Amino acid sequence: MINYSHKFDDTIIRSYDIRGIYGETLFETDAIHIGRLFGLKVGKKKKVNICYDGRLSSPNLKNNLIKGLLEVGVDVCDIGVGPTPLLYYSCYENNASGGIMVTGSHNPKNHNGFKFVLQNMPFFGEDLISLSNKANDYYFSAERGCFSEANYKDQYLSRILKDLKIKKKLRIVWDAGNGSAGELMSKIAQKINKDNILLFDDIDGNFPNHHPDPSDVENLKDCIDFIKEEKLDLGIAFDGDGDRIGVVDDEGRPIPGDKLLLLFSKDILVEKKCTIIGDVKCSQVLFDEIEKDGGKAIISKTGHSHVKESIKKNNADLAGEMSGHIFFNLNYFGFDDALYSAIKLLEILDKKKKKLSELIDELPSAFNTPEIRIECNDSEKFHLIKKIVNSQKKKHNKIIDIDGIRVVSDSGWWLLRASNTQAELVLRCEADSKKNLKKQLLLTKDAISEFNVELSEKILVENYI
Repeated sequence: MINYSHKFDDTIIRSYDIRGIYGETLFETDAIHIGRLFGLKVGKKKKVNICYDGRLSSPNLKNNLIKGLLEVGVDVCDIGVGPTPLLYYSCYENNASGGIMVTGSHNPKNHNGFKFVLQNMPFFGEDLISLSNKANDYYFSAERGCFSEANYKDQYLSRILKDLKIKKKLRIVWDAGNGSAGELMSKIAQKINKDNILLFDDIDGNFPNHHPDPSDVENLKDCIDFIKEEKLDLGIAFDGDGDRIGVVDDEGRPIPGDKLLLLFSKDILVEKKCTIIGDVKCSQVLFDEIEKDGGKAIISKTGHSHVKESIKKNNADLAGEMSGHIFFNLNYFGFDDALYSAIKLLEILDKKKKKLSELIDELPSAFNTPEIRIECNDSEKFHLIKKIVNSQKKKHNKIIDIDGIRVVSDSGWWLLRASNTQAELVLRCEADSKKNLKKQLLLTKDAISEFNVELSEKILVENYI
Protein backbone atom coordinates (compact mmCIF):
# COMPACT_ATOMS: atom_id res chain seq x y z
CA MET A 1 0.00 0.00 0.00
CA ILE A 2 1.08 3.55 -0.78
CA ASN A 3 0.06 6.54 1.30
CA TYR A 4 -1.33 9.50 -0.63
CA SER A 5 -1.73 13.13 0.34
CA HIS A 6 -3.57 15.88 -1.49
CA LYS A 7 -4.62 19.45 -0.71
CA PHE A 8 -7.74 20.92 -2.32
CA ASP A 9 -8.09 24.64 -2.85
CA ASP A 10 -9.90 26.06 0.18
CA THR A 11 -12.68 27.61 -1.94
CA ILE A 12 -13.96 24.52 -3.80
CA ILE A 13 -15.56 22.54 -0.96
CA ARG A 14 -19.02 24.11 -0.88
CA SER A 15 -22.10 23.51 1.26
CA TYR A 16 -23.73 21.05 -1.14
CA ASP A 17 -21.21 20.27 -3.84
CA ILE A 18 -17.62 20.77 -4.99
CA ARG A 19 -17.21 23.67 -7.37
CA GLY A 20 -14.32 25.77 -8.65
CA ILE A 21 -12.68 27.49 -11.61
CA TYR A 22 -11.15 24.93 -13.94
CA GLY A 23 -7.39 25.39 -14.20
CA GLU A 24 -7.30 27.92 -11.33
CA THR A 25 -8.88 26.32 -8.26
CA LEU A 26 -10.11 23.00 -9.69
CA PHE A 27 -7.77 20.59 -11.48
CA GLU A 28 -7.73 17.14 -13.05
CA THR A 29 -5.63 15.86 -10.15
CA ASP A 30 -8.45 16.94 -7.82
CA ALA A 31 -10.80 14.71 -9.81
CA ILE A 32 -8.52 11.68 -9.37
CA HIS A 33 -8.36 12.14 -5.60
CA ILE A 34 -12.09 12.84 -5.36
CA GLY A 35 -12.73 9.59 -7.24
CA ARG A 36 -10.48 7.64 -4.91
CA LEU A 37 -11.84 9.17 -1.71
CA PHE A 38 -15.51 8.84 -2.68
CA GLY A 39 -14.79 5.31 -3.89
CA LEU A 40 -13.28 4.39 -0.53
CA LYS A 41 -16.44 5.74 1.09
CA VAL A 42 -18.69 3.69 -1.19
CA GLY A 43 -16.67 0.46 -0.93
CA LYS A 44 -15.02 -2.08 -3.22
CA LYS A 45 -17.12 -3.69 -5.94
CA LYS A 46 -19.97 -1.25 -5.31
CA LYS A 47 -21.31 0.61 -8.33
CA VAL A 48 -21.02 4.35 -8.94
CA ASN A 49 -22.75 6.03 -11.91
CA ILE A 50 -21.06 8.98 -13.62
CA CYS A 51 -22.77 11.62 -15.78
CA TYR A 52 -21.35 14.88 -17.10
CA ASP A 53 -22.57 18.13 -18.63
CA GLY A 54 -21.47 19.78 -21.86
CA ARG A 55 -18.79 22.08 -20.47
CA LEU A 56 -15.47 21.97 -22.29
CA SER A 57 -13.66 20.79 -19.16
CA SER A 58 -16.18 18.08 -18.22
CA PRO A 59 -14.75 15.18 -20.28
CA ASN A 60 -11.27 15.59 -18.74
CA LEU A 61 -12.64 15.86 -15.21
CA LYS A 62 -14.94 12.91 -15.82
CA ASN A 63 -12.14 10.68 -17.14
CA ASN A 64 -9.88 11.47 -14.18
CA LEU A 65 -12.73 10.97 -11.75
CA ILE A 66 -13.37 7.53 -13.22
CA LYS A 67 -9.65 6.73 -13.06
CA GLY A 68 -9.65 7.42 -9.31
CA LEU A 69 -12.80 5.37 -8.69
CA LEU A 70 -11.47 2.37 -10.60
CA GLU A 71 -8.13 2.48 -8.77
CA VAL A 72 -9.82 1.84 -5.42
CA GLY A 73 -11.87 -1.10 -6.70
CA VAL A 74 -15.19 0.61 -7.40
CA ASP A 75 -17.23 -0.47 -10.42
CA VAL A 76 -18.05 2.53 -12.62
CA CYS A 77 -20.95 2.98 -15.04
CA ASP A 78 -20.51 5.95 -17.39
CA ILE A 79 -23.98 7.06 -18.50
CA GLY A 80 -22.67 9.80 -20.80
CA VAL A 81 -23.58 13.44 -21.35
CA GLY A 82 -26.88 14.54 -19.86
CA PRO A 83 -28.68 16.53 -17.18
CA THR A 84 -28.33 15.92 -13.45
CA PRO A 85 -31.84 14.38 -13.12
CA LEU A 86 -30.73 11.67 -15.55
CA LEU A 87 -27.91 10.75 -13.17
CA TYR A 88 -30.28 10.60 -10.21
CA TYR A 89 -32.72 8.44 -12.16
CA SER A 90 -29.98 6.07 -13.36
CA CYS A 91 -28.98 5.31 -9.77
CA TYR A 92 -32.49 3.98 -9.14
CA GLU A 93 -32.55 2.14 -12.47
CA ASN A 94 -29.37 0.09 -11.96
CA ASN A 95 -29.27 0.10 -8.13
CA ALA A 96 -26.02 2.05 -7.99
CA SER A 97 -24.61 2.70 -4.52
CA GLY A 98 -23.48 6.17 -5.54
CA GLY A 99 -23.52 8.74 -8.29
CA ILE A 100 -21.42 11.73 -9.30
CA MET A 101 -22.47 14.47 -11.70
CA VAL A 102 -19.66 16.48 -13.28
CA THR A 103 -21.19 19.92 -13.72
CA GLY A 104 -20.71 23.63 -13.17
CA SER A 105 -24.51 24.01 -13.10
CA HIS A 106 -25.38 27.67 -13.85
CA ASN A 107 -21.94 29.10 -13.11
CA PRO A 108 -19.71 30.74 -15.78
CA LYS A 109 -18.35 28.46 -18.51
CA ASN A 110 -14.85 28.21 -17.00
CA HIS A 111 -16.29 26.82 -13.75
CA ASN A 112 -16.98 23.16 -13.06
CA GLY A 113 -17.54 20.78 -10.18
CA PHE A 114 -19.16 17.65 -8.77
CA LYS A 115 -22.54 16.78 -7.26
CA PHE A 116 -22.79 13.55 -5.28
CA VAL A 117 -25.43 11.06 -4.17
CA LEU A 118 -24.84 8.10 -1.85
CA GLN A 119 -27.58 5.49 -1.56
CA ASN A 120 -29.87 7.92 -3.41
CA MET A 121 -29.37 10.59 -0.77
CA PRO A 122 -27.32 13.79 -1.15
CA PHE A 123 -23.71 13.55 -0.03
CA PHE A 124 -22.83 17.09 1.03
CA GLY A 125 -21.87 19.50 3.79
CA GLU A 126 -19.93 17.70 6.53
CA ASP A 127 -19.60 14.68 4.21
CA LEU A 128 -17.58 16.75 1.75
CA ILE A 129 -15.53 18.40 4.47
CA SER A 130 -14.68 14.95 5.86
CA LEU A 131 -13.76 13.79 2.36
CA SER A 132 -11.39 16.72 1.87
CA ASN A 133 -9.82 16.18 5.30
CA LYS A 134 -9.11 12.54 4.52
CA ALA A 135 -7.18 13.65 1.45
CA ASN A 136 -4.36 14.74 3.78
CA ASP A 137 -3.37 11.12 4.40
CA TYR A 138 -5.03 8.08 2.87
CA TYR A 139 -4.15 4.74 1.32
CA PHE A 140 -5.78 1.88 -0.57
CA SER A 141 -4.94 -1.57 -1.84
CA ALA A 142 -4.70 -1.97 -5.60
CA GLU A 143 -7.79 -3.81 -6.79
CA ARG A 144 -9.15 -2.37 -10.00
CA GLY A 145 -12.89 -1.99 -10.45
CA CYS A 146 -14.86 -2.79 -13.60
CA PHE A 147 -15.86 -0.15 -16.14
CA SER A 148 -19.06 -0.13 -18.20
CA GLU A 149 -21.16 2.28 -20.22
CA ALA A 150 -24.94 2.55 -20.36
CA ASN A 151 -27.58 4.80 -21.87
CA TYR A 152 -30.64 5.43 -19.68
CA LYS A 153 -32.15 8.28 -21.69
CA ASP A 154 -34.98 6.23 -23.21
CA GLN A 155 -35.91 4.70 -19.85
CA TYR A 156 -35.82 8.12 -18.22
CA LEU A 157 -38.04 9.67 -20.89
CA SER A 158 -40.49 6.78 -20.63
CA ARG A 159 -40.70 7.31 -16.88
CA ILE A 160 -41.29 11.06 -16.87
CA LEU A 161 -43.74 10.80 -19.78
CA LYS A 162 -45.60 7.93 -18.11
CA ASP A 163 -49.39 8.33 -18.26
CA LEU A 164 -48.99 11.68 -20.00
CA LYS A 165 -52.36 12.84 -21.35
CA ILE A 166 -52.36 16.39 -22.62
CA LYS A 167 -55.28 17.13 -24.92
CA LYS A 168 -54.80 20.86 -25.18
CA LYS A 169 -52.52 21.94 -28.02
CA LEU A 170 -50.10 24.22 -26.23
CA ARG A 171 -47.69 26.38 -28.19
CA ILE A 172 -44.44 26.55 -26.26
CA VAL A 173 -40.98 28.01 -26.64
CA TRP A 174 -38.34 25.77 -25.04
CA ASP A 175 -34.87 27.07 -24.18
CA ALA A 176 -32.05 24.79 -23.00
CA GLY A 177 -29.45 27.58 -23.08
CA ASN A 178 -27.02 25.12 -24.77
CA GLY A 179 -26.97 23.18 -21.51
CA SER A 180 -27.00 19.43 -20.97
CA ALA A 181 -30.82 19.17 -20.96
CA GLY A 182 -31.02 20.10 -24.65
CA GLU A 183 -31.28 16.64 -26.21
CA LEU A 184 -33.94 15.38 -23.82
CA MET A 185 -35.81 18.70 -23.91
CA SER A 186 -36.16 18.39 -27.69
CA LYS A 187 -37.60 14.89 -27.45
CA ILE A 188 -40.10 15.94 -24.78
CA ALA A 189 -41.13 18.99 -26.81
CA GLN A 190 -41.80 16.82 -29.86
CA LYS A 191 -43.85 14.44 -27.74
CA ILE A 192 -45.97 17.28 -26.33
CA ASN A 193 -46.64 19.10 -29.57
CA LYS A 194 -44.75 19.32 -32.83
CA ASP A 195 -45.70 23.00 -33.18
CA ASN A 196 -43.01 24.20 -30.78
CA ILE A 197 -40.09 26.58 -30.93
CA LEU A 198 -36.81 25.05 -29.75
CA LEU A 199 -34.03 27.39 -28.70
CA PHE A 200 -30.39 26.47 -28.16
CA ASP A 201 -31.00 22.73 -27.73
CA ASP A 202 -27.53 21.81 -29.02
CA ILE A 203 -25.16 21.14 -26.12
CA ASP A 204 -22.30 23.67 -26.30
CA GLY A 205 -19.99 24.39 -23.38
CA ASN A 206 -19.21 27.85 -24.73
CA PHE A 207 -22.84 28.89 -24.09
CA PRO A 208 -22.78 31.16 -27.16
CA ASN A 209 -26.35 32.49 -26.88
CA HIS A 210 -26.89 33.31 -23.23
CA HIS A 211 -25.85 32.13 -19.79
CA PRO A 212 -27.72 28.97 -18.72
CA ASP A 213 -29.38 30.40 -15.61
CA PRO A 214 -33.16 30.90 -15.91
CA SER A 215 -33.40 32.60 -12.50
CA ASP A 216 -31.88 35.68 -14.17
CA VAL A 217 -34.55 37.46 -16.24
CA GLU A 218 -31.92 38.56 -18.77
CA ASN A 219 -31.46 34.93 -19.78
CA LEU A 220 -35.21 34.59 -20.47
CA LYS A 221 -35.28 37.43 -23.00
CA ASP A 222 -35.38 35.09 -26.01
CA CYS A 223 -38.35 33.23 -24.55
CA ILE A 224 -40.14 36.47 -23.73
CA ASP A 225 -39.61 37.89 -27.23
CA PHE A 226 -40.94 34.76 -28.95
CA ILE A 227 -43.99 34.60 -26.65
CA LYS A 228 -44.93 38.18 -27.46
CA GLU A 229 -44.19 37.97 -31.19
CA GLU A 230 -45.80 34.58 -31.82
CA LYS A 231 -48.53 34.81 -29.15
CA LEU A 232 -47.39 31.57 -27.51
CA ASP A 233 -48.90 29.93 -24.44
CA LEU A 234 -45.71 29.86 -22.36
CA GLY A 235 -41.94 29.52 -22.31
CA ILE A 236 -39.90 26.92 -20.45
CA ALA A 237 -36.16 27.26 -19.84
CA PHE A 238 -33.54 25.14 -18.10
CA ASP A 239 -30.25 25.75 -16.38
CA GLY A 240 -26.91 24.25 -17.41
CA ASP A 241 -27.52 20.82 -15.87
CA GLY A 242 -31.29 20.59 -16.14
CA ASP A 243 -32.28 20.55 -12.48
CA ARG A 244 -33.71 24.10 -12.38
CA ILE A 245 -36.65 25.40 -14.39
CA GLY A 246 -37.58 28.89 -15.50
CA VAL A 247 -41.11 29.64 -16.72
CA VAL A 248 -42.56 32.60 -18.63
CA ASP A 249 -46.33 33.01 -18.94
CA ASP A 250 -48.35 33.92 -22.04
CA GLU A 251 -47.99 37.63 -21.29
CA GLY A 252 -44.22 37.38 -21.26
CA ARG A 253 -43.89 37.56 -17.46
CA PRO A 254 -41.26 35.39 -15.75
CA ILE A 255 -42.80 33.41 -12.89
CA PRO A 256 -40.86 33.47 -9.61
CA GLY A 257 -39.92 30.06 -8.24
CA ASP A 258 -42.13 30.41 -5.16
CA LYS A 259 -45.21 31.24 -7.26
CA LEU A 260 -44.52 28.22 -9.44
CA LEU A 261 -44.24 26.10 -6.30
CA LEU A 262 -47.53 27.56 -5.02
CA LEU A 263 -49.20 26.58 -8.30
CA PHE A 264 -47.96 23.00 -7.87
CA SER A 265 -48.94 23.06 -4.18
CA LYS A 266 -52.55 24.02 -4.86
CA ASP A 267 -52.80 21.24 -7.44
CA ILE A 268 -51.29 18.52 -5.24
CA LEU A 269 -53.24 19.53 -2.11
CA VAL A 270 -56.51 18.78 -3.90
CA GLU A 271 -55.33 15.19 -4.21
CA LYS A 272 -53.62 14.83 -0.83
CA LYS A 273 -53.22 16.97 2.30
CA CYS A 274 -49.47 16.65 2.62
CA THR A 275 -46.26 18.31 3.77
CA ILE A 276 -44.71 20.83 1.37
CA ILE A 277 -41.30 22.50 1.76
CA GLY A 278 -40.09 25.87 0.51
CA ASP A 279 -36.67 27.38 1.01
CA VAL A 280 -36.03 30.36 3.25
CA LYS A 281 -36.15 32.79 0.32
CA CYS A 282 -39.77 31.95 -0.55
CA SER A 283 -42.68 34.32 0.02
CA GLN A 284 -44.67 34.08 3.24
CA VAL A 285 -47.71 33.88 0.96
CA LEU A 286 -46.57 30.41 -0.12
CA PHE A 287 -46.41 29.06 3.42
CA ASP A 288 -49.69 30.72 4.44
CA GLU A 289 -51.55 29.33 1.41
CA ILE A 290 -50.24 25.81 1.96
CA GLU A 291 -51.59 25.87 5.52
CA LYS A 292 -54.85 27.45 4.36
CA ASP A 293 -55.32 24.65 1.80
CA GLY A 294 -54.84 21.96 4.46
CA GLY A 295 -51.16 21.19 3.97
CA LYS A 296 -48.22 21.45 6.33
CA ALA A 297 -45.65 24.08 5.35
CA ILE A 298 -41.98 23.82 6.29
CA ILE A 299 -39.18 26.34 5.72
CA SER A 300 -35.85 24.81 4.68
CA LYS A 301 -32.33 26.02 4.16
CA THR A 302 -31.59 27.02 0.58
CA GLY A 303 -29.78 24.41 -1.52
CA HIS A 304 -30.89 21.29 -3.35
CA SER A 305 -29.10 18.97 -0.92
CA HIS A 306 -30.60 20.65 2.13
CA VAL A 307 -34.08 20.45 0.63
CA LYS A 308 -33.72 16.77 -0.32
CA GLU A 309 -32.58 15.98 3.20
CA SER A 310 -35.59 17.87 4.57
CA ILE A 311 -37.94 15.96 2.24
CA LYS A 312 -36.68 12.68 3.66
CA LYS A 313 -36.78 13.90 7.27
CA ASN A 314 -40.32 15.29 7.03
CA ASN A 315 -41.74 12.78 4.54
CA ALA A 316 -42.79 15.68 2.28
CA ASP A 317 -44.52 15.13 -1.06
CA LEU A 318 -43.42 18.36 -2.74
CA ALA A 319 -40.69 20.94 -2.29
CA GLY A 320 -39.15 23.84 -4.13
CA GLU A 321 -36.82 26.81 -4.09
CA MET A 322 -36.94 30.37 -5.39
CA SER A 323 -34.14 29.43 -7.78
CA GLY A 324 -36.36 26.97 -9.69
CA HIS A 325 -35.41 23.64 -8.12
CA ILE A 326 -38.70 21.69 -7.85
CA PHE A 327 -38.88 18.30 -6.09
CA PHE A 328 -41.81 15.92 -6.60
CA ASN A 329 -41.94 13.08 -4.08
CA LEU A 330 -45.55 12.01 -4.71
CA ASN A 331 -45.46 9.30 -7.38
CA TYR A 332 -41.86 10.24 -8.20
CA PHE A 333 -38.39 10.03 -6.63
CA GLY A 334 -38.10 13.25 -4.62
CA PHE A 335 -35.12 14.71 -6.50
CA ASP A 336 -35.04 18.04 -8.33
CA ASP A 337 -35.97 17.50 -11.95
CA ALA A 338 -36.75 20.47 -14.18
CA LEU A 339 -37.83 18.31 -17.12
CA TYR A 340 -40.36 16.42 -15.00
CA SER A 341 -41.52 19.72 -13.47
CA ALA A 342 -42.17 21.07 -16.97
CA ILE A 343 -44.42 18.11 -17.72
CA LYS A 344 -46.33 18.52 -14.44
CA LEU A 345 -46.88 22.20 -15.26
CA LEU A 346 -48.29 21.34 -18.69
CA GLU A 347 -50.63 18.81 -17.09
CA ILE A 348 -52.00 21.55 -14.82
CA LEU A 349 -52.56 23.84 -17.80
CA ASP A 350 -54.37 21.06 -19.63
CA LYS A 351 -56.53 20.24 -16.62
CA LYS A 352 -57.43 23.81 -15.65
CA LYS A 353 -58.39 24.93 -19.16
CA LYS A 354 -57.01 28.38 -18.38
CA LYS A 355 -54.09 30.45 -19.56
CA LEU A 356 -51.01 30.35 -17.37
CA SER A 357 -51.29 34.10 -16.77
CA GLU A 358 -54.83 33.60 -15.44
CA LEU A 359 -53.70 30.89 -13.03
CA ILE A 360 -50.86 33.08 -11.77
CA ASP A 361 -53.09 36.12 -11.34
CA GLU A 362 -55.49 34.06 -9.23
CA LEU A 363 -52.73 33.41 -6.68
CA PRO A 364 -52.43 35.77 -3.69
CA SER A 365 -49.39 38.00 -3.84
CA ALA A 366 -47.39 40.49 -1.83
CA PHE A 367 -44.96 43.28 -2.63
CA ASN A 368 -41.49 41.81 -2.91
CA THR A 369 -38.10 42.24 -4.48
CA PRO A 370 -36.43 39.69 -6.72
CA GLU A 371 -33.31 38.01 -5.39
CA ILE A 372 -30.77 40.80 -5.09
CA ARG A 373 -27.17 39.64 -5.40
CA ILE A 374 -24.20 41.63 -4.17
CA GLU A 375 -20.63 40.63 -4.97
CA CYS A 376 -18.74 39.65 -1.84
CA ASN A 377 -15.51 37.69 -1.51
CA ASP A 378 -15.87 34.01 -0.64
CA SER A 379 -13.40 34.55 2.17
CA GLU A 380 -15.53 37.33 3.70
CA LYS A 381 -19.21 36.54 3.06
CA PHE A 382 -19.83 33.91 5.76
CA HIS A 383 -17.98 35.91 8.44
CA LEU A 384 -20.04 38.98 7.57
CA ILE A 385 -23.34 37.08 7.77
CA LYS A 386 -22.35 35.64 11.15
CA LYS A 387 -21.70 39.13 12.52
CA ILE A 388 -25.02 40.41 11.17
CA VAL A 389 -26.95 37.45 12.63
CA ASN A 390 -25.41 37.98 16.08
CA SER A 391 -26.17 41.69 15.97
CA GLN A 392 -29.77 41.32 14.75
CA LYS A 393 -30.60 38.70 17.38
CA LYS A 394 -30.08 41.38 20.02
CA LYS A 395 -32.57 43.69 18.29
CA HIS A 396 -35.41 41.43 17.06
CA ASN A 397 -37.52 38.59 18.41
CA LYS A 398 -38.91 37.14 15.19
CA ILE A 399 -35.85 35.74 13.48
CA ILE A 400 -35.31 32.64 11.33
CA ASP A 401 -31.59 31.83 11.26
CA ILE A 402 -31.48 28.37 9.67
CA ASP A 403 -29.74 29.88 6.63
CA GLY A 404 -28.39 33.39 7.05
CA ILE A 405 -31.07 35.54 8.66
CA ARG A 406 -34.75 36.25 7.93
CA VAL A 407 -36.10 39.04 10.13
CA VAL A 408 -39.90 39.04 10.38
CA SER A 409 -42.18 41.95 11.35
CA ASP A 410 -45.94 42.58 11.16
CA SER A 411 -45.59 44.33 7.80
CA GLY A 412 -43.11 41.96 6.10
CA TRP A 413 -39.62 40.49 6.28
CA TRP A 414 -36.09 40.82 4.98
CA LEU A 415 -33.59 38.04 4.27
CA LEU A 416 -29.82 38.09 3.98
CA ARG A 417 -27.64 35.05 3.37
CA ALA A 418 -24.34 34.04 1.79
CA SER A 419 -24.56 32.22 -1.53
CA ASN A 420 -23.10 28.72 -1.37
CA THR A 421 -22.32 28.64 -5.09
CA GLN A 422 -21.05 32.12 -5.92
CA ALA A 423 -19.04 34.94 -4.33
CA GLU A 424 -22.17 36.85 -3.42
CA LEU A 425 -24.55 37.88 -0.68
CA VAL A 426 -28.21 37.24 -1.50
CA LEU A 427 -31.02 39.36 -0.12
CA ARG A 428 -34.76 39.49 -0.59
CA CYS A 429 -37.53 41.55 0.99
CA GLU A 430 -41.32 41.29 1.16
CA ALA A 431 -44.02 43.53 2.59
CA ASP A 432 -47.72 44.35 2.53
CA SER A 433 -47.20 47.64 0.69
CA LYS A 434 -44.63 49.46 -1.43
CA LYS A 435 -43.97 51.82 1.45
CA ASN A 436 -43.20 48.94 3.80
CA LEU A 437 -41.15 47.17 1.14
CA LYS A 438 -38.89 50.20 0.99
CA LYS A 439 -38.67 50.06 4.78
CA GLN A 440 -37.57 46.42 4.68
CA LEU A 441 -34.89 47.22 2.09
CA LEU A 442 -33.57 50.07 4.21
CA LEU A 443 -33.44 47.77 7.23
CA THR A 444 -31.37 45.33 5.18
CA LYS A 445 -28.99 48.10 4.11
CA ASP A 446 -28.64 49.20 7.74
CA ALA A 447 -27.84 45.65 8.85
CA ILE A 448 -25.04 45.37 6.29
CA SER A 449 -23.82 48.94 6.85
CA GLU A 450 -23.13 48.20 10.52
CA PHE A 451 -20.18 46.07 9.40
CA ASN A 452 -19.50 47.03 5.76
CA VAL A 453 -20.67 50.42 4.50
CA GLU A 454 -19.23 49.87 1.02
CA LEU A 455 -21.30 46.74 0.46
CA SER A 456 -24.49 48.35 1.74
CA GLU A 457 -24.11 51.19 -0.75
CA LYS A 458 -24.40 48.70 -3.61
CA ILE A 459 -28.08 48.20 -2.75
CA LEU A 460 -29.93 50.83 -4.78
CA VAL A 461 -33.33 50.87 -3.10
CA GLU A 462 -35.02 52.85 -5.89
CA ASN A 463 -34.32 50.01 -8.37
CA TYR A 464 -36.61 47.61 -6.49
CA ILE A 465 -39.58 49.74 -5.46
